[in-house]
Amino acid sequence: MLISNITVFRPSMLTLIGIPGLESVQCWIGIPFCAMYLIAIIGNSLLLIIIISERSLHEPMYIFLGMLGVTDIALSTSVVPKMLGIFWFHLPQIYFDACLLQMGLIHTFQCIESGILMAMAMDRYVAICYPLRHAAIFTHQLVTQIGTVVTLRAAILVAPYLVLIKCQFQFYHTTVISHSYCEHMAIVKLVAENVQLNKIYGLFVAFTVAGFDLMLITLSYTQIFITVFRLPKKEARLKTFNTCIAHICVFLQFYLLAFFSFFTHRFGSHVPPYIHILFSSIYLLIPPFLNPLVYGAKTNQIRIHIIKMFCL
Repeated sequence: MLISNITVFRPSMLTLIGIPGLESVQCWIGIPFCAMYLIAIIGNSLLLIIIISERSLHEPMYIFLGMLGVTDIALSTSVVPKMLGIFWFHLPQIYFDACLLQMGLIHTFQCIESGILMAMAMDRYVAICYPLRHAAIFTHQLVTQIGTVVTLRAAILVAPYLVLIKCQFQFYHTTVISHSYCEHMAIVKLVAENVQLNKIYGLFVAFTVAGFDLMLITLSYTQIFITVFRLPKKEARLKTFNTCIAHICVFLQFYLLAFFSFFTHRFGSHVPPYIHILFSSIYLLIPPFLNPLVYGAKTNQIRIHIIKMFCL
């Protein structure tokens, strides 16, 4: 229903244009995106199969890794199929409610992934600094509780995004989203009303989740490094440190990409829009794509089971 020449009242459909400025080559950009998606699905599925089937891997470290794999599959699936529909099949339309659902799923799974990485860091901290108490502290019950709390935290924090956009905003400048998926700020920019509260809440959630999780991860690994360097033998230090290499690689790529994408989006006004969108899309695809490769290459137990699986 048109209210004026410049506003639309509660649109039922929105249009995702993909990557503005690169429309002519979007079909080619979709190829590496599709390849990363397939590798993410296959790699994380293999990790899940191995962790579920091998009883020796039913330990907190690998259970958290399984949770991370499920989250990565869900996160990439929330983004890539619709993105490829835009790039390859020219299907830019999306229902408004479906757009909100996609936005909610993306931010929820990102928040869950951050929480799981924090839990993995705390697990390594207890395993290395208090090895005799690890089994008593990180029981299967505690791991289940952590997974539940992390999921509920994400859902509770992200839900107000959807409520504010759905219920508070009525008038929109346009129904065209200059993005390849339903990103929070891209939707907010369509609104013809005061969106300050929504922006402030978005920043609050981002800094609360990332700040809290990153602080605990940093504290955990600071204590781990102190403990490792106090070990008397060099071989023992290297062996203990090697158990953390995969975790450190995953932490760094997740948070460095997140902060780079965030600050580029917020403060890179001179950067062309297609750079913003490419980086934000790659940020959602790289962690699910790299995580199984990193853990498959750096975790000895998983590498052994992968070799056994393919040798058979």
